[in-house]
Amino acid sequence: MATIPEALAIANQHHQGGRLHAAEQIFRQILAVEPNHAVAHNNLGNVLRDQANLDDAAACYRRALDLAPDVAEIHNNLGVVLKDQGNLDEAVACCRRALELKPDFAEAHNNLGIALKDRGNLDEAVACFRRALDLNPDVADVHNNLGVALREQGNLDEAAACCRRALELKPDFPAALYNLGNALRDQRKLDEAIACCRRALDLKPDFAEACITLGNTLKDQGSLDEAVACYRRASDLAPDVADVHNNLGVVLRDQGNLNEAAACCRRALELKPDCALAHNNLGNALKDQGNLDDAVACYRRALDLAPDVADVHNNLGVAMWGQGNLDEAVACYRRALELKPVFAQAYNNLGHALKDQGNLDEAVVCCRRALDLKPDYSAAHSNLLLARQYCADVTLAALAEAHAEYDRQHAAPLRGVAARHEHIRDRQGRLRVGFVSPDLGQHPVGYFLVRVLENLSQEQHETICYSDRIVMDVKDNLAQRLQAAATHWRDVYGISDQRLEEQIRADQIDILFDLAGHTAHNRLLVFARKPAPIQVTWAGYVGTTGLAAMDYILADRYEIPEQAETGYCEQVLRMPDGYVCYDPPSNAPPVSTLPALASGYVTFGCFNNPTKISPQTLEVWSRILHRLPHSRLVLKYKGMNDPTIAKRLATVFSGLGIDPGRLEFLGYSPHAEAMAEYSRIDLALDPFPYSGGLTTCESLWMGVPVITCPGETFASRHSLSHLSNVGLTETIAHDLEEYVELAVSLASDLPRL
Repeated sequence: MATIPEALAIANQHHQGGRLHAAEQIFRQILAVEPNHAVAHNNLGNVLRDQANLDDAAACYRRALDLAPDVAEIHNNLGVVLKDQGNLDEAVACCRRALELKPDFAEAHNNLGIALKDRGNLDEAVACFRRALDLNPDVADVHNNLGVALREQGNLDEAAACCRRALELKPDFPAALYNLGNALRDQRKLDEAIACCRRALDLKPDFAEACITLGNTLKDQGSLDEAVACYRRASDLAPDVADVHNNLGVVLRDQGNLNEAAACCRRALELKPDCALAHNNLGNALKDQGNLDDAVACYRRALDLAPDVADVHNNLGVAMWGQGNLDEAVACYRRALELKPVFAQAYNNLGHALKDQGNLDEAVVCCRRALDLKPDYSAAHSNLLLARQYCADVTLAALAEAHAEYDRQHAAPLRGVAARHEHIRDRQGRLRVGFVSPDLGQHPVGYFLVRVLENLSQEQHETICYSDRIVMDVKDNLAQRLQAAATHWRDVYGISDQRLEEQIRADQIDILFDLAGHTAHNRLLVFARKPAPIQVTWAGYVGTTGLAAMDYILADRYEIPEQAETGYCEQVLRMPDGYVCYDPPSNAPPVSTLPALASGYVTFGCFNNPTKISPQTLEVWSRILHRLPHSRLVLKYKGMNDPTIAKRLATVFSGLGIDPGRLEFLGYSPHAEAMAEYSRIDLALDPFPYSGGLTTCESLWMGVPVITCPGETFASRHSLSHLSNVGLTETIAHDLEEYVELAVSLASDLPRL
C-alpha cells in the first residue's frame, strides 16, 4: 500500500500527463484518509480547475488556505480561479496576498497583471507584467500578456514587439500569433495580420477568436467573401457568441445580403439583448432594405443603451434623411459631431442634408471640413463638387478647375496601376460595352438607359451592366427591364474598387460608360485605373468628371456647344439629337385638359429638388406671381413638405410680397401619383442655375410646357436640350426678363397655353 507522499507523487504524475480523472480519484482518496492535508486540497483544486470545475476548485483552495494560510502558491491559485469566475476584485486581493508572502513570485505578478487588465487597470497591469519579466525574462506567456495590455493602451509598436518576443521563445504559440495579428490590424498592416491569424488557426483549428480577427481583417481589406467564410467558421465553433453573429451580419450587409445580415444581427440580440452595437447594425441592414421606420427604432434603442456613440447618431441621421426628416437628420449629425468633432463622415452627411435644405454655403463648408479631416475622402470631395453645381455664381471655368483638383488629389495616384489592354480589337465579334452605375432602376439614369439597352443590336453589341445598387430580393420593374435587356448583369455592390477593376478587365470591355459622375456611390476611382481602353461619362452627372482617364463625355449640341468645350477635360461626343433617350413610365395617367379652364386661375408648378431653387429663382418667380395676382404655385419633391424647407421658402416669398396662402408644398408620393399631380399644373417653371432633367421630360410627357433660362454650365442646360429636341423652343428664355415675360404671356393666353 502506497504512503501518502507516494500517492501524492502518483497523482501529480497523472495530472501532468493529462489523466485528470485518475489524478482526481487519488487526491480524493488521500483526503479521505487525511482530511487536513493542505497540499492535497491545493492539488485537487488544480485538477478541478483544469476540468473547468471552477466552483469546486475554489472550495479546495479555500480549504487549503484554512489549513495553510501563509502559502503564497495557494493564494495565487485561488486568484486564478476567481479571475476565471469573473470575481476580479477578490482575484486581485489573492494575488496581492501571494506577493506579500513571496515578493519575487513571478507567476503571481503575471496573474495579478491579468486580473488588473481585465478590471481595466492597464497601467498597473503593465507594471505587473514588466516585474514578472524582470524576475523571469524568458516566459513567452508573460511577453504575450504584456503585448495584449500594451495594445489596449494604444501602444501598438511595443505590443507587436512583445508578441514577436513571445513567438521567438515559443514559435508555435497560437495566442501570441492571434494577439500579434490584432496589433498588426490596428497598425493597418493587413497582409501581415492575416498571415498571423492563418498561422494561429493552422496550429489551433478551433480558435474561434482568431477566426473573428481574421474575418475582421479580411473585411478591412475588402475580401468580403473570405470574411464571411471566417465568421461562419467562428459561428460553428462558438454558436452562442453574440459578437460572431454581429460581425457576420456587418459583412453580409457590406455584400448587400441584407436579409441574412438582419437575421444575424437578430440572433446576436437573442444572445445579448442589450448589445447596442448589434441594435445599430440591425438598423443599418433594415435601412438598406428601405425599412426606415424599423431602422430608426433600432438606432433609438442603441442610443438608449449607449447614448454617447457618435456613429449611431450619424446612422440615425441617415435614416431620418431617407424619411425626408431633414431637420432631425441635421440635428443627429450635429450631435454626432459634438461627441466626435473629427468625424469626417458626419461632416459629409451634414453637408449633404444642408444641401438638400438649400443651405448651400454651410453645405460647402461641411464638405471642406470633411476633406480637411480626411484628405483622401473622395466621396466628400464628390459631394463638394456636386454642391457647387447648385451655386448661383458658379462658372464653367471654376467647375473645370475644381474637378481637375479632384483628379490631382484622388485619381492621379492610381494611374500607375493601369495596365495595357491586350484584347483591343485583336478578336472578332461583338463590341463589348459596359455600364457602371449605382442607379440601375427607378432613377433618372434607369429611365434614360433602358431604351438604349433594349434597342442596341444584339448581333453587334454585348452589353454588361455593373450594378452597384444594394442587392434587393425584389427589384423594381425598371431594374427588371434593364436586367433583361443586358447581355450580362453583375451585382457589384460591396466589392472593392480593385476587384471591380479586375472584373471589368476580365470581361474585356471595349467601351465603358460611367453613369454616376460625382453623385453618391460613384466608382470614379475605378475609372481612374483605366480598366477599359475607351471610357465615357454620360447621363448620371451634370458636367465634367475632371478625370484624365475619362476619354469622352456624351452630350449634344445644346448641352455642350463648341465654345464651351474648354470646360471639360473629356473630348465631347455629340449625339445628333438629344443626349439621352427618355422612357416614359407605363403607369403615367392620360394628359388632362388645361386645369386653369376649370379652376379659373393658372397654377404654376416645379417638381424639382428644393436644392435647385436658388434665391434668384425665388425672386424671379415672385415677379411672375405679382404680375398674375390670382395664380398659384405648387412645389413638389421628397422633403419639400419638411417644415424647415417649407418655412424657409414661404418666408422668402412672404418677404418678396407673396402671400404664403398661394403656395402649396407637397412631399414624396409614389411615381404614378406624382405623374398624376401634373393634371393640376398649367405651366412648369424651371429652376436655375440647375435646371430640370428627368422632371422636364416628365412634365412634357404630361402635357405641361416648361419655361427655362439656360446658362453656360451643363446643369443649367438640361431643359434647353429636351425642349429643343421636341421643338418647343418658344418656352426657352435668353435672359431672366424674357423668362418672366414668357411665363406671364402664356399664363395670360389660355387658348394658346
